[in-house]
Amino acid sequence: MSRPGLRERKKIETLHRVQEEAMRLFDEQGYDATTIEQIAAAAGVSPSTFYRYFPTKEDVVVQDEYDPMIIGVFQSQPEGVAPIDALRATLTELFGQFTAEDMQRIHHRVELIYSVPALQARQIRQTVATERMICDLVAARAGRDPADLEVRNFAATLVAAWVTAITAWSEKGGQGNLLDYMDRCLTHLEAGVPL
Repeated sequence: MSRPGLRERKKIETLHRVQEEAMRLFDEQGYDATTIEQIAAAAGVSPSTFYRYFPTKEDVVVQDEYDPMIIGVFQSQPEGVAPIDALRATLTELFGQFTAEDMQRIHHRVELIYSVPALQARQIRQTVATERMICDLVAARAGRDPADLEVRNFAATLVAAWVTAITAWSEKGGQGNLLDYMDRCLTHLEAGVPL
């Protein structure tokens, strides 16, 4: 995967800075007590800049830059590769780029999402959006209509496997390799989910 350009890197740096300051404030004073104005001031941006990156306060925790990265890497997988294999290769490539700091950031966000009802609700909407994204990618690769029930079910099952892997990894304190958890869930799915 090609490295993002300067503009995109600056955008990601700003996104991370706003998220980091938001997470710091949430840790210090609680999610509900923290305002968007406080987050913007701490990150050194205006409230309008905050809203350019995050439509809501919930999004500062739930949203990240990974979906566009997934799209790019998935679409670059060779033709003829089965969708689940293309997805596995995509995750392997992306996770190979993540630093220990990236993984700590993910774990911190997951813990907060599971502890705040408003964030759980927003995460459900984000999960549905990710599921649609995967549905479109898989449909294009398989030459199918994204509205086909089987395509939708496949995408929903993949996303459910991701959520299961992330939840299990987070419950272990973010220790171990998240990619291993995801691969284990995908392998189980490929095998027909036997017990």
